[in-house]
Amino acid sequence: MIANGNNHFVDTPWTDRFALRAEGLTSSVIRELLKLTQDPEVISFAGGLPAPEVFPLEEIEAACHKVLAEQGTKALQYSTTEGFLPLRELLVRRMGRYGIHVSPANVLITSGSQQALDLIGKLLINSGDRLLVEAPTYLGALQAFNAYQARYLKVPLDADGMRVDLLEEELRSGPKFVYVLPNFHNPAGTTLPLERRQRIVELASHYGVPILEDDPYGQLRYEGEHLPPLLEIDSEYHGAAAASGPFRGGVIYLSTFSKTLAPGLRVAWVVAPEDVIFRLVQMKQGSDLHTSTFDQMVAYETARNGFLDEHVKKIREVYGVRRQAMLNALERHMPLGVEWTRPQGGLFLWLTLPQGLDSATILEEAVRAKVAFVPGRAFFPGKGGERSMRLNFSYCTPEVIEEGIRRLAEVVDRALVGSAVPVAG
Repeated sequence: MIANGNNHFVDTPWTDRFALRAEGLTSSVIRELLKLTQDPEVISFAGGLPAPEVFPLEEIEAACHKVLAEQGTKALQYSTTEGFLPLRELLVRRMGRYGIHVSPANVLITSGSQQALDLIGKLLINSGDRLLVEAPTYLGALQAFNAYQARYLKVPLDADGMRVDLLEEELRSGPKFVYVLPNFHNPAGTTLPLERRQRIVELASHYGVPILEDDPYGQLRYEGEHLPPLLEIDSEYHGAAAASGPFRGGVIYLSTFSKTLAPGLRVAWVVAPEDVIFRLVQMKQGSDLHTSTFDQMVAYETARNGFLDEHVKKIREVYGVRRQAMLNALERHMPLGVEWTRPQGGLFLWLTLPQGLDSATILEEAVRAKVAFVPGRAFFPGKGGERSMRLNFSYCTPEVIEEGIRRLAEVVDRALVGSAVPVAG
C-alpha cells in the first residue's frame, strides 16, 4: 500500500514493476494437475512421482542420526557452493564405472536438476537465443529456459528418439546448445540407440554446438543393455576419455538422486569442464549460496558402501513390473488406432490418439471419470502434441494401473464413437 496526497492508501501497482521476462512465464501444467488430483478417488498418471513405498526410509533415518551424531555442527552450518566433497568424490567413482572420467572439480551439487537447468539457462542464454530441443521435450526445461526468453529450434522424435537425420539442418543455423534426454525420455519414453548418440556428438562437434545431456533416469533400465552417455562418447571423440588429465569436451551432463533415493532431498549434480563449473558456481552463489549441507551429507551416508546399487535393483524390479502392467493394460483396453511407446526404462510412456481427437478435451472427460494424465501439448515449445499424452507408470500399483487404464480407455472409446473420424482396423 502507498499513500496519495490526501493520506488515502492505494494498492501498490506490482504488475507494473515486473521484469519483462516475467511476461512469458506460465505455471507448470503438471503442478496444476496435481492439485486437481488430490481427490483420493482419482487415479493419477500425471505426475512423475517415484513410488513412496521404495523410498529407503530406514536407511535415510539411520543416515540422519549418524550425520547429526558425528558431524552435526558441520551438517547444520553453511558450506561451500561446489558441494560436499565426499559426495562429489563418490559421484566421480560411480561415474568412472560407466566410462566417465572426471574429477571432483568437474562436479557441482545443485538443489535438484531443476536448479541445474535454471543455472545453465542463466549462464548461457541471452534473450532471443535459439536452443535446439527435441519435440516433445521435458516441460521443466522449457520452463527454465523460457525465463531467459529463449527461442527454439525443434527436431521431432520417432520410436528411437531424436530424428538425427533431421539434426544437421538445424545445427547449421547455430543454436546456443542442444538439449537432449537420451535415456528413457521424458515425456516420450524413448531411448537413443548408440548410432544416433555417436552421430549427435559428431554433428554437434562439427558445428561447434555444445550439448546439454539430461539423464535423471539412466539407472532405471528394465530391459536391454546399458548405453554410454553422450558425455562419454564426446570425451572419446575429443580424446579426453583417459582417467588422467583434465576433463574437456562439448557436453554438460546432469543427473540426480531424486529417482534413486528420494526427490525430497533435492540433491542433483552437474558435470562439466572446470571453466563451466566455475561460472555455474558463481551463478549458484547468487541463487542459494549452496545446496543444503545436511541433505548432501545424508545422501552421501545413505548412498555409500554399496547400498545405492542394491537399492536401485529393488527400484528396477518394482517399476519394471508396473511398466509391464501398463503395457498389458493398454493392449487389453485401448481401442484400435491408439498407439504408444514401449519404454526400456524410466517412468513414462507416450500415447498417441487417432486423428481428430484432442488430448486436452479427453482430459476433461477423464478427470470426470477419475483418471488423469498430462496432455502432450505441454511438452512442445509452440504447437504440437495435440493428439498425445504422457502416462506415468511408477507411482501406481499394478492393480490401480489396470483400473486407471480401463477408465481412460472407456473415455477414449466414447470420444471415438462421438467423432466422425474413421479408425483404421
